[in-house]
Amino acid sequence: MNYFKELKVWQKAIDLVTETYSKSQAFPKEEIYGLTSQIRRSAVSIPSNIAEGCGRKSNKDFSNFLGIALGSAFEFETQLIICKNLGFINVRDFLKLESEVFHIQNMLIRLQSTL
Repeated sequence: MNYFKELKVWQKAIDLVTETYSKSQAFPKEEIYGLTSQIRRSAVSIPSNIAEGCGRKSNKDFSNFLGIALGSAFEFETQLIICKNLGFINVRDFLKLESEVFHIQNMLIRLQSTL
């Protein structure tokens, strides 16, 4: 099961992390230990849990880690909305990241349903 780098959902999640770090660099400096840290950690958690699940020995364990990754994706979505509402991110960037996380959520749900 150690094939996580081949999974499209993992690849898309890595892209989301990269983009999140890029966009969050412009967040207010006083948020470095607040929302900036939170949104980055939830983004990183998505591909990390996919990879960890791939390293487990059973489909049940893998499914569990996909569920954790999905939870992190919903956490990310929530934090993204807060960032938009506070004006930390513009609408165009928000819509792009929102679309990406929706796609990742759907991919995780579909992958989990195959196990």
